[in-house]
Amino acid sequence: MSLEIKVPTVGESISEVTLVKWNKSDGAWVERDEVICELESEKATFEVNAEQAGAIKYIAAEGDTLAIGDLICSIDTAAERPAGAPEKKEEPVAAPVVKEEKTNKVEDVKATPVAAAIMADKKVDAKKVVPSGSNGKIFKQDVLDVLANPGKKPGIELFSRNERPEKMSNLRKTVSRRLVEAKNTTAMLTTFNEVDMGPIMEIRKKYKDKFKEQHGVNLGFMSFFTKACCYALQKFSAVNAYIDGDQIIYHDYCDVSIAVSAPKGLVVPVIRNAESLGMAEIEAAVVDLATKAKNNKLTLEEMSGGTFTITNGGIFGSMMSTPIINIPQSAILGMHNIVDRPMAVNGQVVIKPMMYLALSYDHRIIDGRESVGFLVTVKQLLENPSLLLFGKDPVDALLEL
Repeated sequence: MSLEIKVPTVGESISEVTLVKWNKSDGAWVERDEVICELESEKATFEVNAEQAGAIKYIAAEGDTLAIGDLICSIDTAAERPAGAPEKKEEPVAAPVVKEEKTNKVEDVKATPVAAAIMADKKVDAKKVVPSGSNGKIFKQDVLDVLANPGKKPGIELFSRNERPEKMSNLRKTVSRRLVEAKNTTAMLTTFNEVDMGPIMEIRKKYKDKFKEQHGVNLGFMSFFTKACCYALQKFSAVNAYIDGDQIIYHDYCDVSIAVSAPKGLVVPVIRNAESLGMAEIEAAVVDLATKAKNNKLTLEEMSGGTFTITNGGIFGSMMSTPIINIPQSAILGMHNIVDRPMAVNGQVVIKPMMYLALSYDHRIIDGRESVGFLVTVKQLLENPSLLLFGKDPVDALLEL
């Protein structure tokens, strides 16, 4: 009996996916519930499992664009189980174990069978091969290029004028479409300010070890910024709202989207009810989402929604930028690099670790007073971290001012 495996429904707005990778060889034996391939939609990468045990037969190939309901493969459930067939998941086609002579470190390399055989025969270090296939897969020509140019730095070809067309991933196409849509459909402006990061850096220096010991996560900048933004969002509700037709939808909660650089592009997973989380809970959520993004394991639910976005270009060295709104949201905060700069303090020049902040906002819903007030509030909270306990001065909180 032949069992057909089709592209599952993955979301109301998703009509097609791309077959990114086969986890099993054509004709190989698969166990029930074993992962057989990975599909990529415009929002996320997800796995397809075998519904029954049997011998797999490819219908689609890696790189194919498939519609929802299209046939991916078939499984011959009547096939005879091979003697000693493993019950556990098999890994993708890989090169034989390559041991470095100096370190004896074992590397598992994704490669075609021919490329793997050549590397094993010629003792080619996989690190010296620049893969040209999707997901870092090594092809025969990649290995031959290394053998033809011994000692040459990978990827560098003198006076080369080669051009390499590469199909855009669904994720990249979606990012492109949404960025253009944001520019064309919002009245986007950006306001800037700067913040002295010295107080936060002092807190991190003093408490980072105890914080890690107590909570099991590092004390980073993102928890401070997320906490400050949540207080500011509740103070300036328009920044936490969006336009829906002729209505403005306000939120009494803060679902903060965190921009994360993933292997296939920028993704913005969401920290739900960030206003109700403690510093350690926020840091743990950031680590969890960033790890999933790096491994392409984010779900559609984890990337859906969000009422406000924070993006940190500073980790790449950006000094200043104008981030684009993550529609349908109305605002996005851009963090940047921390640089020691001379600042005037009480008539004296003092060197302080400063960061530029940028708030891009939709002027249709957010006025200048609110945008500037929001950013000034974030600045005040970050420069006086003790205010983060109440969201304002403790004396004001005590006197209910």
